[in-house]
Amino acid sequence: MKEKLIDLFEYTYHFNTEMIKVISENSKLVNDKTISLINHTLNAQQIWNARILGEVTFEVWQINPFESLEKINHGNFLKSIDIISNLDLDTKIEYQNSRGTKFKNSIFEMLFHAVNHSTYHRGQINLLLKENGISPVLTDYIFYKR
Repeated sequence: MKEKLIDLFEYTYHFNTEMIKVISENSKLVNDKTISLINHTLNAQQIWNARILGEVTFEVWQINPFESLEKINHGNFLKSIDIISNLDLDTKIEYQNSRGTKFKNSIFEMLFHAVNHSTYHRGQINLLLKENGISPVLTDYIFYKR
């Protein structure tokens, strides 16, 4: 199971990188919502990693300097892989969401959510790219595996 989860994070890292690249190449055409969503996508993965490890989290909707997004994406990837490789995925972690409500989920559930969440928001970003005359990135998992 760990190998499959690592594969999903490799997929997530790859297409987050592609999204950052397309947004950068078309910076004059993208809107603020696109910038907000790519930041939120990366912030969320950082937040889930930090919750698992008991570290300080980003703000959910913070806007990071655009030039730092590749570094954040890479750091998120490395940390997620480290978590998968070194922790028991069945371990339950208690955490608080951004509103302060407490929850408890397994590390696997938290990490799988992070992958799914990223996929969802890349779809939204693709819609915004298309609306602004930019060719969307083909981010389907099956395309990644071909």
